[in-house]
Amino acid sequence: MAKRKIEDNQTADSKKIFVLDTSVILYNHNAINEFGDNDVAIPITVLEELDNFKKGNTNKNFEAREFIRFLDSISGKSTMKNWKRLNGPEKGKFKVVMNEHSNLDAREIFDDNKPDHRILNAAIKLKEDYPKRKVILVSKDINLRLKAKSLSLQAEDFETGKVKNIESLYTGSSTIENVDSAAIDKLYSQGYCDSNEININTPVANHYFILKSANSSALAYYSSVTKRVERVEKRSVSRIIPRNAEQVFALHAIMNPEVKLVTLQGVAGTGKTLLALAGAWEQRRNFKQIYLARPIVPLSNKDIGYLPGDIHEKINPYMEPLWDNLKFIQSQFGEQDNEHKRISDAIESEKLMITPLAYIRGRSISNICFIVDEAQNLTPHEVKTIITRAGENTKIIFTGDIYQIDTPYLDSQSNGLSVLIDKIKYHDIYAHVRLEKGERSELANLANELL
Repeated sequence: MAKRKIEDNQTADSKKIFVLDTSVILYNHNAINEFGDNDVAIPITVLEELDNFKKGNTNKNFEAREFIRFLDSISGKSTMKNWKRLNGPEKGKFKVVMNEHSNLDAREIFDDNKPDHRILNAAIKLKEDYPKRKVILVSKDINLRLKAKSLSLQAEDFETGKVKNIESLYTGSSTIENVDSAAIDKLYSQGYCDSNEININTPVANHYFILKSANSSALAYYSSVTKRVERVEKRSVSRIIPRNAEQVFALHAIMNPEVKLVTLQGVAGTGKTLLALAGAWEQRRNFKQIYLARPIVPLSNKDIGYLPGDIHEKINPYMEPLWDNLKFIQSQFGEQDNEHKRISDAIESEKLMITPLAYIRGRSISNICFIVDEAQNLTPHEVKTIITRAGENTKIIFTGDIYQIDTPYLDSQSNGLSVLIDKIKYHDIYAHVRLEKGERSELANLANELL
């Protein structure tokens, strides 16, 4: 045992020790493998917290179970009290920190014996045991990172998978000035032109353009099928008329049968959800069902089970924004209009379904148009889970505002919608549109601009 202790303490001083908080593992169960040849420590309190998450059908439950299984597989018959090599030649070591009693006691300082403070103590204890090495607490919890820094303990967010420069996130469209008038005339007469005619050297699949010449303009996109720049016409869908160029582009992407994945990003009031619903309803004959879903962000961090009533009564408060948009589309038609009745019949027959995302895991979604609202509240793994459910003839539309995050461990760089836009851009079956202008009302625009 003495020899083993000497070997432990002789680990290269240049290697860091990363201490993982529970929030990191619930965000990505494979996080332990993302620190190169540095060592990773898991406080015993983290395992205790994961035990509370192992049962259930949410993404957090899945991540907790996968991490527990991973630890069990790599630990083998040995204990995890001492440093053990992670799988892979260039990986560091890991261990479970049993001793959470440090000289500087976070429980006394913050006057609370909560799990966060015991995790802080585990990191401080490692810092005391390995004074020559840099010990870093990794957490998705901003408040825990601030507490760590107040105790002179280095703390960082889990950066793997984050969008590095969110300000330059792909917008899906661009404006080209001083286009040759002949190219725009050709778009109107023939419906298409070559990309070099509008000075595009490296065209991107399904990218949209506002083209302007000295005396005319046109809306267009680069078709991934024909490999040409094609004109985009303004059209109404379910009597919803687009009010700006980006809304025209959004409806075009939703209605384009060659595009299987669409993302719409923009602030409140830009029409993301309404356009997605209107476009999906217009194409209802092409799909067996239309699913409308949004992540349930529990109030006061309480599970949905705390709410009274059956499952429909529990989820309805979270789904009201979807119902509001659906009722708005229905209101475009008189009560005696056949289209008004068709929407009501579609809801009753479950041709059109509003459902929480928690029910999607494990299902194969074929011949369905699937709209996911408020996608910024999903983790990248949740977005991947949804997309991997897609079967034949399925179209998925994600909508959201990457700056309006309602979950505590996500931000504009790490949420699933941002990561999806950044990683999937330029693919032939994908289209993205960032909606810039609010169209809800003059009052809503005023609030967005000045408050």
